Amino acid sequence: MNKNKLVPVLVYRYKLQILFLFSLSVTVNVIAQTETGTKEQILNVDDFKFLEGLTKNVLEDSRIYPGQSISKDFGPNNTGGVLIRPGGRDCYPAFWIRDYAMSLECGFVPPEEQKHMLMLTASTQCNQTMITKGGCMIPLGAVADHIRIDDGLPVYFPGTYSYEDQGTSNWGTFPPYCDQFYFIHMAYFYAKQSSDYRFLLDEIKGFSLIDRLEMAYKVPPTRIGTPIVYTTENLRGVDFGFRDAIVMTGDLCFPSLLKYQSSVELACLFEKINNKPKSEEYRKLAETLKESIPNLFFDQRGMLSASTGKSKQADVWSTAFAVYLGIIEGDMLKITCQFLADAFQNGTLAYKGNIRHVLTSDDYSNTTVWEHARAKKNTYQNGAYWGTPTGWVCYAIAKADLNAARRLGSEYMEDLKANDYRKGENYGAPYECFHPSGNRQNPVYLTTVTCPYTVFKIFMQ
Repeated sequence: MNKNKLVPVLVYRYKLQILFLFSLSVTVNVIAQTETGTKEQILNVDDFKFLEGLTKNVLEDSRIYPGQSISKDFGPNNTGGVLIRPGGRDCYPAFWIRDYAMSLECGFVPPEEQKHMLMLTASTQCNQTMITKGGCMIPLGAVADHIRIDDGLPVYFPGTYSYEDQGTSNWGTFPPYCDQFYFIHMAYFYAKQSSDYRFLLDEIKGFSLIDRLEMAYKVPPTRIGTPIVYTTENLRGVDFGFRDAIVMTGDLCFPSLLKYQSSVELACLFEKINNKPKSEEYRKLAETLKESIPNLFFDQRGMLSASTGKSKQADVWSTAFAVYLGIIEGDMLKITCQFLADAFQNGTLAYKGNIRHVLTSDDYSNTTVWEHARAKKNTYQNGAYWGTPTGWVCYAIAKADLNAARRLGSEYMEDLKANDYRKGENYGAPYECFHPSGNRQNPVYLTTVTCPYTVFKIFMQ
């Protein structure tokens, strides 16, 4: 993600009504595991314990305690509680909503820390549609891309830490679409962990939290008559912060997957506060999204395209995450998972257990991976390899070839062990991303371990 520039969750196997009855003491992904019957381990016990310990250490090194300073360029954490940034060392002196929300299901963030970050996010949600100096719009209900630690000011766009100068067309004329849905996930996960629902009715700056969640849900635009997230060249927002350097237009797959996830979560939350009409509304939206996403984005191989307009390459991250969410089913599920397994075997998918956004066989041209990217080919989001989606990909491949999934998981672990940042300053794993050319970017990166750990622990049950 472009920090200076910049989980998996519910699986929807049974009818949504069943989700309303699940015990909040059990994670939904464990329920999903029981449904699929896939209990074979991907990592061996020693590797899993190593990953667990590394994940805890990275998370601790990503914490910013009240009054703590982490950069000479910014003041201390004055927000009144612990914040979790996207990584350790001297990277990312702010609180990024998506990285934190994607890391929640690792299970190592206590409820009191969760509530502080949830309420900080709610309190910085945009209460009035605004136009930035650069001519971009921050709509009512928008959630910050990141929040400054010293003064708690929200920055809704990538590319800057400045509250006053944020919002230029380089990063879209609207804030990224993913953060609204991750805000909902934060509230849902806190409710699940704390077994508390009354907080949804708490008022924050004139709006109850549940109303704020609904406002956020409705920010990402759609075409008339469909719930799929949609954007245009002139009214563009970043689809997902882990590719904010990529220009995409048309119907957008990854934020639509997140919208499906949020629909299920809102249906559950409204059920818990006895608002059955709203619960049914979001249940139906989830059903529509589940049906619409495969119909709109599938190619003949079983891959989902990232978009239907600019940069519509087949998207490994969206495809694997859709499998993980249970959106791809039946015969198409078999085709998709086998295709990903074959791509791993033929070397077009992964490098040292890390995953490309686009298969090497699917590059747009000899000079770029995506049709329109701000990064050079084979760097950053335009062809580097990332650990964040490794768990989702292993989950999908395991459905077709468990041994291949184990090899992918083993390669991921081998690189983490070889370059473990705890060995000293000359080491940095988990990195944000890297490439065979030798470039490694942003050491001690949180989602590189929290997201895979969340998936791998399912298989250890």
